[in-house]
Amino acid sequence: MLKEFKAFAMRGNVVDLAVGVIIGAAFNKIVSSLIEDVITPLVLKPALEAANLTHLDELTLFGTVKYGVFLSAVLNFIIVAFVLFMVIKGINAAKKRDDAAAAQAAPPAPPADIKLLTEIRDLLKK
Repeated sequence: MLKEFKAFAMRGNVVDLAVGVIIGAAFNKIVSSLIEDVITPLVLKPALEAANLTHLDELTLFGTVKYGVFLSAVLNFIIVAFVLFMVIKGINAAKKRDDAAAAQAAPPAPPADIKLLTEIRDLLKK
C-alpha cells in the first residue's frame, strides 16, 4: 500500500498540480498586497485630501502606502518558489535513482531473434 501511494504521489500530474496550487497561492498574496497596500492608498489619498479630511488618523489610516508589506509578500513568494524548486529537484533525483536501480536490477530481455537462435542451438545439441 505504501508503494502504491508513493507511485501515485510521484506521478508527474500530482506533483505539477501541487506546485501550481502552492505557487498560485503565493502569487495571490503578491497581487492582494499590491492592490491593498500600494495601489488603493495611492488612489485614495488624493480623494481623501480633496474631501478635506484633516484628521491625521483618517489620513494615515487610508492614505499610507505600505511598501514594506508588499516587498514582504514578494520576498515570501521568492522563498516559496526556491523551496519548491529544491523539493522538485530532490524528487527528480530520487526518480533517476529509482530508474537506474530498476534498470540495473532487471537485465533487458534478449530480442526475439536471439531467443530463436538459442532454441535452435539447444535443439541441435540434443
